[in-house]
Amino acid sequence: MTRQVVSTTKAPGAIGPYSQGIVTGDLVFTAGQGGVDPATRKVVEGGIAEQTRQTLRNITAILDAAGSSMARVVKTTVFLQDIKDFAAMNAVYAEFFPQDPPARTTVQVAALPMGILVEIEAVAVKG
Repeated sequence: MTRQVVSTTKAPGAIGPYSQGIVTGDLVFTAGQGGVDPATRKVVEGGIAEQTRQTLRNITAILDAAGSSMARVVKTTVFLQDIKDFAAMNAVYAEFFPQDPPARTTVQVAALPMGILVEIEAVAVKG
């Protein structure tokens, strides 16, 4: 099976040895994204809600570059620094998945890169 690297300047560049996304077959896998502005490479201000919004904008940009979209996401994994932020994250998440949301796993983690409050990865169908 072929493997194609996805890269876009509309999402933050990788800060390590990984790709923003990979397309294989009909699937797109995104790397975990956080609330980092791709232009400044700094964490956005505004707490969990604004970081979640930026995180999902970054995922949208990667999926667009891969020939997919948020409407084609089948699975996400959400990593929260504090599970108490679940309700606020969930409210913003619902804006991006208003109908037939994908399967999702949400977990609390000890820490995230750059001190971000949320990281989300996605799997989508291409096309």
